[in-house]
Amino acid sequence: MHGRFLFMGGMHRSGTTLLAALVGTNPRVAGFRQTGAPMDEGQYLQTVCPYDEQHGGPGRFAYAPGAHMTEHHELATPATARLLREQWGRYLDPGRPVLLEKSPPNLLRFRFFQRLFPGSRFVLVTRHPLGVAMSTRKWTPALTVRQLVEHWLHAHDLARADATHLDALLTVRYEDLMTEPDRTLETIATFAGIPPTFDVGDLDQDTNTRYLRAWRQGPGADDDLADLAERVERYGYRLPAFA
Repeated sequence: MHGRFLFMGGMHRSGTTLLAALVGTNPRVAGFRQTGAPMDEGQYLQTVCPYDEQHGGPGRFAYAPGAHMTEHHELATPATARLLREQWGRYLDPGRPVLLEKSPPNLLRFRFFQRLFPGSRFVLVTRHPLGVAMSTRKWTPALTVRQLVEHWLHAHDLARADATHLDALLTVRYEDLMTEPDRTLETIATFAGIPPTFDVGDLDQDTNTRYLRAWRQGPGADDDLADLAERVERYGYRLPAFA
């Protein structure tokens, strides 16, 4: 299996699945489809890296030391690269030049994959932490909004530090994808070196607004997030309102 990898990652509920589906409509992109794996994520189609559930799952995984994999990891070897190409290659069209692999925990593994597959490109998907927290609570009701925002910050702090070691990283905001899908996808196409040919369709642009309303009206609004506002603003978002 030849072709250059385009790795996509971001927090759960950040829009990685939606963005991967849209990018996968490009005829030059080979993505995972109808694999039987949850969300057709590459993390479930290989035996090298642990699944995010093995590190605590949504809202917890970034705290696990083993979730953060870099070029110094013991598995960052040519043998691992060959095994991943073999395992992923069973599900990818070998005739397409771009090989798309999307899994949320990739945001902490970009450096690892860069060592395995030199020349790869990486897309980090971000979304307002309150939108992520409120939608993630459907899966993790035991976690408070504050705990989920703190986890968001921890993961993004690690990813930001890793970014200085990457040759080709593009950050895509979920909010921009919702408001300017064509322009956002054109940026990704330029980054990936492919023509901007995508099937966008209709997008639900109001999900963040609905989650903000639910947070204000629900028990999550009792969480005092004021001390986290400055850290959140470093990533271009504001608390409590969506920006």
